Amino acid sequence: MTTKSLPLTDDLHTYLVAHGSPPDEIMRDLAEETQAVLPGQARMQVAPEQAALLTFLTRLVGARQAVEVGTFTGLSSLAIARGLAEGGRLTCFDISEEYTGIARRYWTRAGVDDRIELRIGPAGDTLRELPQERYLDLAFVDADKTGYPIYWAELVPRMRPGGLIAVDNVLRGGRVIAPQDEADRAIAAFNDDVLADVRVDAVMLPVADGLTLARVR
Repeated sequence: MTTKSLPLTDDLHTYLVAHGSPPDEIMRDLAEETQAVLPGQARMQVAPEQAALLTFLTRLVGARQAVEVGTFTGLSSLAIARGLAEGGRLTCFDISEEYTGIARRYWTRAGVDDRIELRIGPAGDTLRELPQERYLDLAFVDADKTGYPIYWAELVPRMRPGGLIAVDNVLRGGRVIAPQDEADRAIAAFNDDVLADVRVDAVMLPVADGLTLARVR
């Protein structure tokens, strides 16, 4: 028994992934292509256990209307789309045609392209085009870190009561304790703001680079 999360060795991480719905062939191919084509950016891709968790959470809340801010090459969006309830829709926001071009191919290969809408442009602007009502079941944020407060401000009022927001990279490799750059400082401040936000109940999990789950009241 332990009072804190267990540090993961490489072997233990492999074991964890293998015992929690490991990625299928399509997800493995996507991860491998991302690493081969974009080796310098591949770390932006979610971890395999995060992908499994996103599918799990999407199904758990019965999501029919979902949003993703920051799509990259599409692993997280693929995971969310696979978990949507029948007739569900995922709206993805990103600024890169290059990265999301890879995502589009894998959405088609996985047979989920008909339930995903991609909007290219600064999410701070394009999120404002969403309906103003509280209709979203699930949102996942994994984009530029300095933009998190903006995305949070646009998403929370649009979440239905009981809706779930998942926010990635909230630990910044542990640097939130002693921020080293603007992105670190932005996330540290954002984490404090989430903690003080009376509209949500939030928990921060040591999954990959840190994942905050916030249930909207």
